[in-house]
Amino acid sequence: MADRKQMKQARRSKGRSRIVKGDRVRVIRGNHRDMEGSVLRIMPEQGRLVVEGVNMRKKHVRPSQDNPDGGIVTMEMPIDISNVMLVDPASGEPSRVKIRVAKDGTKERIAVRTGNPIPRP
Repeated sequence: MADRKQMKQARRSKGRSRIVKGDRVRVIRGNHRDMEGSVLRIMPEQGRLVVEGVNMRKKHVRPSQDNPDGGIVTMEMPIDISNVMLVDPASGEPSRVKIRVAKDGTKERIAVRTGNPIPRP
């Protein structure tokens, strides 16, 4: 069994993702499989991201100036970045993504399934 330090390092080594904030993604593994939503936040150092409407959890909040009543708040929690795939806007199906570099040095994301470019949001 790996200790916590090794697990943190393994998570950190996931590197950069081809998914950016605002992309449409579909969950491919876990309890929320086949749900779609847009990416709200990416945490590359942990290898996790937050998807709109996916992995909703309830959190008990103390009263504060912003929320004087306190109570129970429903919010999205992060899921692992390996459990989602980018949705190809042309076909609406999830696809792996590759990067194509043009001769002038510009990079473009390409859906592997269809070969169509995926625009940045």
